[in-house]
Amino acid sequence: MKVLCVVGARPNFVKMAPIIREIESRPGEIESLLVHTGQHYDEQMAGSFFRDLKLRPPEIDLGIGSGSHTEQVARIMLAFEPVMLSFRPDWLLVVGDVNSTLASTLVAVRLGIRIAHVEAGLRSGDRGMPEEINRVLTDQMADLLLTPSEDADNNLLRAGIAAERIVRVGNVMIDSLYTHLPVAESSTIRERLNLQRGNYGVLTLHRPVNVDDRHQLEGLLQTMGEIASRLSVVFPVHPRTRERIDRWGLVMPPGLCLIDPQPYPDFLRLWSGARLVCTDSGGLQEETSALGIPCLTLRETTERPVTIELGTNHLVGTGRSRIIDTVDQILAAPWRPPDVWPPNPGIPLWDGRTAARIVDALLEHHVSERRD
Repeated sequence: MKVLCVVGARPNFVKMAPIIREIESRPGEIESLLVHTGQHYDEQMAGSFFRDLKLRPPEIDLGIGSGSHTEQVARIMLAFEPVMLSFRPDWLLVVGDVNSTLASTLVAVRLGIRIAHVEAGLRSGDRGMPEEINRVLTDQMADLLLTPSEDADNNLLRAGIAAERIVRVGNVMIDSLYTHLPVAESSTIRERLNLQRGNYGVLTLHRPVNVDDRHQLEGLLQTMGEIASRLSVVFPVHPRTRERIDRWGLVMPPGLCLIDPQPYPDFLRLWSGARLVCTDSGGLQEETSALGIPCLTLRETTERPVTIELGTNHLVGTGRSRIIDTVDQILAAPWRPPDVWPPNPGIPLWDGRTAARIVDALLEHHVSERRD
């Protein structure tokens, strides 16, 4: 079976690495080609992640670079089609909800190539998020929908997708987390930043809705400054966010420590030792939940409601009062370091063995469709 695997951004690398390792552990069963679209293209956002995750270098790098959603999707499609025509895979395997996921799926469906979507079925209900559009369209075109949780299954069934196309496999990002957490203990980032475990917070911001509007970004930074007056807050700054801060000349409040985006092991050791995490990311909601670390999601909606139900993730929006009130509640409670190993978030199939179930599902569906 020939499988073409596509990555384009940092979350994709984290999700694809365990799948590629699982494929490579089964010689003779699957021939795979790894394509990097170049959606995240610099060393900080892409290059170091391949090394840190021990993900083999991609056989093909399309070098697409930055641009609007429309520009990226169009350029990826144009560059990706010749690759598909040359390799002629049995399956296209895509992960997540970035522009690369949608663009490669559009090419595959036009060429009659079967599509497997990892992390299928997630929904925030917010069509203002480009990622939500990417999720909905990719799921409608996919032949095999590999879901992380029961709510994702139900979303797909409500959308009229046949049950036989849906396979719940668990959360492959947790595979990477469990694999690399012991490795990350050798990182010295906490020592370099003079941080004590459980005595600081971590902030990440990159969503356009939060960083492309000066008033919104300024308000969030001021709120984080209030938190930083009580608890040091480390802020690895996404290039998009850094550009906005520099363009508008925003002044950082005291206590907010801005650093560059970090390699995967350093960032993992940083947030895994935090008292709390504030983020507009999707993946961090899941990873913090797996380790029981309080997470404040700086959005009005989430496509990962299972983390809210678990109780570790708090959907606080971007208004000052909800954020500060939630931080007060977290800091008032006793801190319990996540020392249980292996972690058990209480979510079925978030057990570090999702990649094996993904490859099993691909092989089973490939064989059954050939019989049909």
